[in-house]
Amino acid sequence: MGISTEEGLEIMILHYDEFVSPIGGILFASDGEAICALDYEGYEKRMRSLLERRFGPVEFRNGSDPQQLKRALRDYFDGDLHALDQTPVCMRGTSFQEQVWNALRTIPAGRTWTYGRLAAELRRPQAARAVGHANSQNPIAIIVPCHRVIGASSALTGYAGGLDRKQWLLGHEGALSGSHRLAAAAN
Repeated sequence: MGISTEEGLEIMILHYDEFVSPIGGILFASDGEAICALDYEGYEKRMRSLLERRFGPVEFRNGSDPQQLKRALRDYFDGDLHALDQTPVCMRGTSFQEQVWNALRTIPAGRTWTYGRLAAELRRPQAARAVGHANSQNPIAIIVPCHRVIGASSALTGYAGGLDRKQWLLGHEGALSGSHRLAAAAN
């Protein structure tokens, strides 16, 4: 859905809403058919920047949740770890990014993979760094569960929403063990 401006630019109209969760405010946007972005309160600029990189100029229709994502998020945070599994997403990245992001959705709740394992799953075993970079560009947190990817040493590294949130999500999903530890520095 979009509108044209006097300059002839197409502006993408996105549905936008917010959800209060145990890990803080969650912001999300939809094109009316699929979720295009999910991020955290305090990261509004990053979310808009990633959306504009993917769609061009965007405008939000506030308080609109056509996919009933708030209900699915509530169910997820109440313990239904599969509540988000069938949520449609619109990622619009490079071909490689989309391969990585689609592979993330195959990591079961309660499990973690290393960047190396994710690269191997994509039949690119030497591409762990590239996989890590694509993972960091994931525009749809939680639903596309980049929080389930950890360092080779079992360190909880690199979560754009903050390592505390990553640790909470993995704990909520039952994926933390004594071998997981927070990394000294986050990406």
